[in-house]
Amino acid sequence: MPPKQVLFVKLHPKDNVVIATQSLGLGSRIDGIDVLDAVPSGHKVAIKSIPFGTEVRKYGQVIGYANTDISKGQHVHIHNLQFRASNAEHQIGQSVLSTDGFPAVEPRTFDGYLRENGKVGTRNFIAVLTSVNCSASAARLIADHFRGNALAGYPNVDGVAAFVHGTGCAMDPNGDGYANLQRVLWGYASHANCGGILLVGLGCESYQTDALIEAYGIVQNDRFRVMNIQDMGGLRKTINAGIAVIEEMLPRVNEAQRSPHSISALTLGLQCGGSDAWSGITANPALGHASDLLIRHGGTAVLAETPEVYGAEHLLTRRARSAEVADKLIQRLHWWEDYTARNHGSMDNNPSPGNKRGGLTTILEKSLGAVAKSGTLPMEDVLRYGEPITCKGFVMMDSPGYDPASITGQIASGCNIVAFTTGRGSVYGSKPAPAIKIATNTAMYQRMQEDMDVNAGVILDGDKSVAEVGEAILDLLVNVASGRPSLSEAQGLGDLEFVPWQIGAVM
Repeated sequence: MPPKQVLFVKLHPKDNVVIATQSLGLGSRIDGIDVLDAVPSGHKVAIKSIPFGTEVRKYGQVIGYANTDISKGQHVHIHNLQFRASNAEHQIGQSVLSTDGFPAVEPRTFDGYLRENGKVGTRNFIAVLTSVNCSASAARLIADHFRGNALAGYPNVDGVAAFVHGTGCAMDPNGDGYANLQRVLWGYASHANCGGILLVGLGCESYQTDALIEAYGIVQNDRFRVMNIQDMGGLRKTINAGIAVIEEMLPRVNEAQRSPHSISALTLGLQCGGSDAWSGITANPALGHASDLLIRHGGTAVLAETPEVYGAEHLLTRRARSAEVADKLIQRLHWWEDYTARNHGSMDNNPSPGNKRGGLTTILEKSLGAVAKSGTLPMEDVLRYGEPITCKGFVMMDSPGYDPASITGQIASGCNIVAFTTGRGSVYGSKPAPAIKIATNTAMYQRMQEDMDVNAGVILDGDKSVAEVGEAILDLLVNVASGRPSLSEAQGLGDLEFVPWQIGAVM
């Protein structure tokens, strides 16, 4: 990547646009071309004349079509670039790489919590789960009792966290939304980062606490308890009983101790939010490099946000381990096309206004940068939202692009740590899986240093390579997995970011 004084970046020989590395005024010159408009940093400039209706290319891929004649030197953005539905050709399995050709990696370990089922946690929480929004206040008041110094005598317990949500009733028990909620609740109830579980319901809701117990064969014990407000005799009695249950759990949960384990036990959620033009050039490729390194150590990396794969899906199907895996992704994208159409939307509703201010124009452009988080290794499986991960390597999980809902699904699927890239400046944090945040550019990193764990803007500055930043990301992930607080954890984030994906009619 060129140093900061270079005015533009060209990403591929086939591109007919470049990206301005700083704001350009009218009359600026880039590569011998007169700039005809004021162009903000991160935005695109045409380096060739682009006639009406023809392709605009970035990353060597189509990001849209000129909706007017675009002159060489003009700003290319929402005023002259048009979205069309993705129609890229699939070459299934044509880019499947093997780790056999890579140099051997030195074994690496992190200090985690070994569970009875063989999973390894990066944190040791007691989770207060809710079957329905009607029990949310009870759960939160139970957890609030254990704030402050209440856990001072339990050094191996990271906290008592209430995971409350806005659904659980007035829903179709045979619908996608119900299935999503069930998978999420089971995923959190069985998560390696949860040493104890209290599930609180109301009693009359659509999603009964008994449904979870029956679906997964749960047996209540000293670390898994269930209660309903109606059976307990009201809110106050439920809160008091819940506090007593957790007080009984604490000594047992505190018995867990960190011990060294291979980083093959890490399952990394890959996420981006508040993206900008630099996301696909700095932070996402660096995270992709870290993902590849983790997978080479035997670990797992999970991409999500299916609408933010749209337009780049052909790059993933080329990496599909089999035609069946590729077809799973293609079918999910067809579902999303139908879903948005029947709700009178468009796949191009994403990028958000903030993404567009950061230089991203169409979902095709955003997706091409977003998939860089997934690295280069084979796609082993495609999962439904919150579906348990059953293989190692790179997998894709279906989810919306809305970050809290997407990461909730990734954690439910088994992610025990999360990496989140951002260009505009997200302040996201999660529990029970800790999240690190990676800034795409130095200017934002400097404004928000209390929130950003890594500055990938040094790639654009010319100070470090993508590989060097990727290695630093993996080092930090290992340290955070071993107990070092991420910046979002240090600020207490994560209780309000539990958002199961709601689909279907509320009845």
